[in-house]
Amino acid sequence: MQLQFLGATDTVTGSKYLLDTGRHQVMVDCGLFQGYKTLRLRNWDPLPLDPAKLDAVVLTHAHIDHSGYLPLLVRNGFRGSVHCTMGTAQLCGILLPDSAHLAEEDADYANRKGFSRHRPALPLYTAADAARAMRRLQPMQFGKRFQVVPGVEAEFARAGHIIGAAIVTLFVDGKRIVFSGDLGRQQDIVMRAPEMVRQADYLLVESTYGDRRHPDDDPLDVLGEIVSRTIGRGGSLIIPAFAVGRTQSLLYCLHRLRELKRIPDVPVYLNSPMAIDATMIFSLHPEELRISREECAAACNLATPVQSMEQSIWLNHDRSPKIILAGSGMATGGRVVHHIAAYGPDPRNTVLLSGFQAAGTRGAALAAGRRDIRVHGKDIAVHASVEQVENLSAHADAAELMTWLGGFHQAPRRTFVVHGEPQASDALRQHIERDLRWAVTMPEYRRSYPLD
Repeated sequence: MQLQFLGATDTVTGSKYLLDTGRHQVMVDCGLFQGYKTLRLRNWDPLPLDPAKLDAVVLTHAHIDHSGYLPLLVRNGFRGSVHCTMGTAQLCGILLPDSAHLAEEDADYANRKGFSRHRPALPLYTAADAARAMRRLQPMQFGKRFQVVPGVEAEFARAGHIIGAAIVTLFVDGKRIVFSGDLGRQQDIVMRAPEMVRQADYLLVESTYGDRRHPDDDPLDVLGEIVSRTIGRGGSLIIPAFAVGRTQSLLYCLHRLRELKRIPDVPVYLNSPMAIDATMIFSLHPEELRISREECAAACNLATPVQSMEQSIWLNHDRSPKIILAGSGMATGGRVVHHIAAYGPDPRNTVLLSGFQAAGTRGAALAAGRRDIRVHGKDIAVHASVEQVENLSAHADAAELMTWLGGFHQAPRRTFVVHGEPQASDALRQHIERDLRWAVTMPEYRRSYPLD
C-alpha cells in the first residue's frame, strides 16, 4: 500500500493525496494550487495517474485548494464517486461553478486586453466541467462509517474549519489512515472546535500555522478600532474575504460591533455572489456553530448583497464611507481586485487582510509591505492603509494543533506534516518530535511512501 503526495507539500495549496492499496486507487482531496505562478502552473501539468482508473475521491472540505481540481479530473476521464459531507457538497455547488466562472472570465479579459502571452488565453476548465464534477458528489453523514470502494471504508469527524469540514479516517486492511484536512480553532468565534481523533496508524496533519500562535486580542476590539479609524477619516474599508467561512465570521463580528454601538452605522456591502450563497448555506447548519440561530440570522442579514457587475462598478464610483467585503480572500482574483485598484490609491481608505495570505498572492505582497500591485497588466499604487486582523483565522495555530495531536491515545506509526509553507511545516515537525516523540516525515512533492 502506497501513499503519494500530489500537493500540499512545502505549500498550503493543491491538496491531493493518492492512496494505492494494490487493488484500488483512492484520492483524498483534489485541490488547485494557488499563489506563486510556478505553483499555479502545476494545475496545468498532467497527473501521474490515469483519472479514468481512479476509483474514488474523498474530500475533507470544499475550499478550492482542496476541491478545485475536481472539474479537471472529471474532464480528463474520472467517473468514480466523490464522497463528502452534506455541507461540503452544498458549498462545492457554489465554489466549483464560481471557480470555473472566474477562470473563464479571466481568460476572456486577458483576450480582450491582450496581456496574455497565449493566443487565445484558455480557462483551466469551464462551467460545464464544474457541472459534471458536481454530479459525482455523494454526501455522507458525520460519524457514520461508509464504503468508499471494496476494502476501503471511511468516516467523517467534524474539523471545525468551515461548514462541512471533516477529518477523514480511512480503514484499509486493518489500518487507520487519518487525514486532518484543515483543522479549526479551539475557541473559534462562530464554529465549534474540531473533534478529537483517538487512533491512527498513519496520520496526515496540516501545518498552516505550525510555526506561530494566533494573537490573544479580541477580534471585536481589533476590527472595531480599524473600522472606526477608517470611517472617521472619511474612508472606506475594503476587505478581501474568503467567501466560505471568513465572510460569515466577519459579518458576525460587524453585527456584534454594530449591536454594541462600537462602530459607525455605515453601509456594509457583500460583493460576491458566491459569498452570498455561502452565507445562506452557513445558516442551514446550526449544529456546527457555537452561536445561536438568532445571532446567525442577524449576521447573515447584515450586508446588502451585490449581485451584478453593474452594481460592483457603481461601488467603485461611490466615495461615501462604507465597508465592502468581496472575494477573493488573498486578492488573487475576483471583484475585490477591482475594488483595491479603485480604492487603493486613496490614503483615507483601508485594505483589511483577514486571513492567511499564501506566498505569491497579492494579499501576501500587501501584508509584507509592498505598496504597488499589478492588476490585469497595470501597476496600481496602494496608498491606502493596509491592516490585518490575524485572530479571525479558521486554522488552528501551533498550540491548538498540538492540543489536537495530544488527543491520540498512542503514537501513529508515522505522521506526515502537510499543507504548510516549509518553515511552518518544519516547526510543527520539531514540536511533534520533541514533545510527543513521534516519527514524523515532511513528504516530498509527487513522492510515494509505503504504508506497511
